[in-house]
Amino acid sequence: MSPLAFAARHGRWSLVAGLAAGLALPGVAQTMRPWLPELVSALLFVAALRIGPRATLGSFKAVGHTLRTVIGYQLVAPLLALGVLTAMGMASTPWGMALVLVLAAPSVTGSANFTILMGQDPSVAMRIMLVGTALFPLTALAVLTLSPIVESPVQALLGTVRLIGVVFGAVGTAFALRWFLWRDMSETGRTALDGGSAILLAVVVIGLMSAAGPALLASPLHFASWLAFAFVINFGLQLLAHRFVPVEDETRDRTGTSIIAGNRNIALFLVALPPEVMDRVLLFIGCYQFPMYLTPILLGKALRPRDPVGAKNLKP
Repeated sequence: MSPLAFAARHGRWSLVAGLAAGLALPGVAQTMRPWLPELVSALLFVAALRIGPRATLGSFKAVGHTLRTVIGYQLVAPLLALGVLTAMGMASTPWGMALVLVLAAPSVTGSANFTILMGQDPSVAMRIMLVGTALFPLTALAVLTLSPIVESPVQALLGTVRLIGVVFGAVGTAFALRWFLWRDMSETGRTALDGGSAILLAVVVIGLMSAAGPALLASPLHFASWLAFAFVINFGLQLLAHRFVPVEDETRDRTGTSIIAGNRNIALFLVALPPEVMDRVLLFIGCYQFPMYLTPILLGKALRPRDPVGAKNLKP
């Protein structure tokens, strides 16, 4: 278990290693890209196995708050952004498309893993991710129907059925394993799974960086502009959520709810939308991995739960 324990102790820096490898080894990134669905499924399986069904499903008394959070993140926010962009005449630009698609996307499957790396309770992140992914076809359908991004959103979103099957298949298998075979997980087991999660996160990001390395070499200024845009959107959303989004329990829920606000699985639209649409934002997807995977390092302190004595404990 020592290699996994080492990876668990230094999990945040393994993410940096993955980003560096994605940029420096574009050939490897291109080779790994077709395996991303399987890698993401494995990552989700490990996170669900680490958390377990009791921690996740046992808190479903807060399902109302979870639904309100998902609707606010995936429906209200992108529709507001779409209205502003349409008024400015920017809804059809690659920048406007990227912003709307980010806001319409559900949580990344690694959000619970990020929360674990930051030393916080991952159960709320897992709940929001599961509910958000389940509702994704409906919320995205509403956003895309009102946007100029595609002409036939119903046909485009049929591809999300496979995605939902993969997500809930991985989680269901992990929960069954915990329930029937591994109910009492030791600290050694949790450490091993944390290390495996950190390694998987580093591997996944290499495949997601397949468009970033070539763009950096071909046009550094163009790459830098998209990278700056990605950081502003990602970190800005997380900090705004940390300050303003209400939570049920300040200590348990604040970090996970904030992480999900900015770390969205825009790559899901690669399945749902035609290639000619997604080609316009492929570079943004690659750049978006930088703030996403640097969140545990750069925002580790900023996203900690607020002191319930010195700060107002917001509740819906």
